[in-house]
Amino acid sequence: MDIKNYRHPFLFYALSTIIPWTLWFTAAYLSRMNHPGNMHVLGGSILGIAGLFAPMVIAFTMMNRNPELKKDLFRRLFRLNRVKPFYLFLTFFLMLASILLAQGISLFFGFSADQFRFAREFSFSYAIFPAWFMLLLSPAVEELAWHSYGTDSLRARFNLFTTSVIFAVYWALWHFPLSFIKDYYHSNLVEIGWIYSLNFYFSIIPLVIVMNWLYYKTERNILVIIIFHITAGFFNEIFATHPFSKVIQTVLLIILAVFLIIREKDFFFNKEYTE
Repeated sequence: MDIKNYRHPFLFYALSTIIPWTLWFTAAYLSRMNHPGNMHVLGGSILGIAGLFAPMVIAFTMMNRNPELKKDLFRRLFRLNRVKPFYLFLTFFLMLASILLAQGISLFFGFSADQFRFAREFSFSYAIFPAWFMLLLSPAVEELAWHSYGTDSLRARFNLFTTSVIFAVYWALWHFPLSFIKDYYHSNLVEIGWIYSLNFYFSIIPLVIVMNWLYYKTERNILVIIIFHITAGFFNEIFATHPFSKVIQTVLLIILAVFLIIREKDFFFNKEYTE
């Protein structure tokens, strides 16, 4: 499949920003009302979910016009048999290893070993939807947008490194309205401390580089990236991790991303993509 058939990045990313931002800022307003009623809570929840689904709907609508793109989507979404075991292992366990190693390093800075215990509760909630549900739903829905159409539409024009940096900056900004929705993960980070909120946004850059490396190494397998994205959120929630350990995790991801770029320079900087 020639990824140059993914021709409309500006339209995709413009719509994928305008629509979710409009819905999410409205949801944030409803969540911050002094005495929100049940209808306001329900309305905010629906708006939040609608904003999450919007980029996927936009991507599928754009692909629906082209039979080749629809065929390509099905091919990339429902297969794992061609993925090498090494990449499958990284898909399931890389983020677990990164957070456990980060917690281990944090011990040298005086942080407690209690971090290795399972957390008693999740660090966020979202209105009527439980946290575990959002940890499964959000990655799946997002990647059905970003890695069905969005990433390839950039990769058709830029090398992998530039594609990853552009998308990482965009993805960080895309999350911005979520910082205003009461009790949501991003707004809770703001309340914990600015350094931890900034860490979330900076962590996206190495995370995207690793994700896109894995994506193109597995022949653009969307299911692999969905699983990887789920593990990134899930393993960062199941332990009683101190926020500082997540800063260490970001440093570890940066080291890994730099290693991959240096080791596979041609893979990241060749403009043309071939499977």
